[in-house]
Amino acid sequence: MKAIGYRTIKWLGLFCGTAAAAGVATGVVLGADDFSSIPVGVLRFGRAACYVGLIAVDYQKSLHSGNVDKDSANYLQLKSEVHQRSAEKLLKLCCINGGTFVKIGQHLGSLEYLLPPEYVKTLQVLHSKAPKSDIESVKSVLRQELHADPDELFTSFSAEPVGAASLAQVHVATTQDGRKVAVKVQHRTVKEHAAIDMKGMEFLVSAVSYFFPDFNFDWLVEETKINLPLELDFEHEGRNAEQVAEMFKQFPWLKVPSIDWTLSTKRVLTMEYCEGGQVNDPVYMKAHNLAPEQVAERLGLLYSEMIFCRGYVHSDPHPGNVLVNRRPRGDAQIILLDHGLYARVSDNIRESYSKFWLAILGQDVDGIAKYGRELGVGDLAGLFACMVTARSWDSITRGIDKHSINDAERNEVSNYATKLLPEIIATLGRVNRQMLLLLKTNDLLRGIEYSLNIQHSRKSFLTMSRCCVRAVYDRQMLLCSSSFCRLLTSVNLRAALLRIDVYTSYISCMTNIHKLFAWSRQSTVAEAFRWVSEVPGLRLPFAASTWLFCQAWLCVGVLKNAFVTVVFFGRQRPNYLHTSFDENGRVVFKESRTLKDGHA
Repeated sequence: MKAIGYRTIKWLGLFCGTAAAAGVATGVVLGADDFSSIPVGVLRFGRAACYVGLIAVDYQKSLHSGNVDKDSANYLQLKSEVHQRSAEKLLKLCCINGGTFVKIGQHLGSLEYLLPPEYVKTLQVLHSKAPKSDIESVKSVLRQELHADPDELFTSFSAEPVGAASLAQVHVATTQDGRKVAVKVQHRTVKEHAAIDMKGMEFLVSAVSYFFPDFNFDWLVEETKINLPLELDFEHEGRNAEQVAEMFKQFPWLKVPSIDWTLSTKRVLTMEYCEGGQVNDPVYMKAHNLAPEQVAERLGLLYSEMIFCRGYVHSDPHPGNVLVNRRPRGDAQIILLDHGLYARVSDNIRESYSKFWLAILGQDVDGIAKYGRELGVGDLAGLFACMVTARSWDSITRGIDKHSINDAERNEVSNYATKLLPEIIATLGRVNRQMLLLLKTNDLLRGIEYSLNIQHSRKSFLTMSRCCVRAVYDRQMLLCSSSFCRLLTSVNLRAALLRIDVYTSYISCMTNIHKLFAWSRQSTVAEAFRWVSEVPGLRLPFAASTWLFCQAWLCVGVLKNAFVTVVFFGRQRPNYLHTSFDENGRVVFKESRTLKDGHA
């Protein structure tokens, strides 16, 4: 074993020495009444500082000691091994400390564009295998919150949780009136440790940023400080669930569990029990005869509506929070859980983000730069476009809806992410605060698609385009001050949607024709087609009828969409909804000016 040098000991001592300071400083900051928290702060952040110190020393010794040639073939292998050891240390720290550390670990596990794959794969375990509380600890919280023994409230209560997360875990129970419910119970110590964890974590991140300027994660700490109190309030989560169920009731395939308010408090949430498999589980889907393509399509439609049309976005869609099941009619049902964290996107940001995506889909480089500046990324708009799409700049300029991603491009994106890490972190530091949760949501959805081996298809991009177009024209409609302006805006909206519908019909037609040709190449069918085409008198009529059939198929699709869009123009007025929030944070729906009523 190599001897540890003076500089290494100095680094390790410096990092470990932050532990006591973090714990004591936390107690001082929290006030005299909370000085009992000082031992907890010293213990938890003494452990954290030591782990961070060991990780820093490993990188310093293994990669930056000057003994390894960075251009050698062995360097990449050595770097991967250091990444893996460090990721395992970080995972162990998250599991031991629990609570806020698991939440941060889950977030880091979704940053595929930012962190090395060793970190992402190792920390993704926390999405479905977070540490659990024992049953006595769970019952203790129930007694404190519901002021009754669990045996008096439920006829049955599972000893093992069906799911465990960073802040809580879920048990299946049966109420006194026979209803099967899911009871979400907050971990007993997570709330009292949250303030300590955030103060100490802020201290540690500042220390890491000081010694490693390229690793500035202050933005992550700031967002966690804002969002954590909301996630710890289960009454807030229950209200979010009811609001989102009302907001998206037009989707019959979306299920949001109903809340039982008589058995819910700020630390306990009782809801309807819904069965299903995790959305990233292809084995479950195959066993229940569910099409992964349909699941991905519906999930993409739901989140496009949330992001671009409503500005109210479920921001924690990791696989444990999105279940899938088979409806009685045979199609896929999406079950959305854990409504503690929603991103509220202002109209200005929503409009700029919609135009930014339309510029990406239209290969409009000038538009990408313009709307990137509106989102706050300045001259890093091109890099930001690569981050939100996880595609190379070459693919963006050629059209990401026209070329699917392959392994070569995926490796190119990963390599550039490593090289441009300081610029990526700078982009995250510049971008509007509302965008950070959207980026997190984008990362998690991309991870689900990757797990199902489904990349963005043309159809998903067209769905996104429709939502972006609606968002842009909805904003224009709100700004109209005359009936003529509203009429012109509505006509332009319908024309834009009609163009997308025509293209959608064309894509659908061509896809089905390719399927028909593939089917025709099967042995028995191919023999029949060959026999018909070889008969001299039938060859020309057969070819002509095949061509006419394909043209008719295309025309029917186009006319159907045109009929729905144009013929019902006067009967069904456009329902432009503007989402805002009252002083209590509840969603308020306001219908904007329309053609029929002529007033706001």
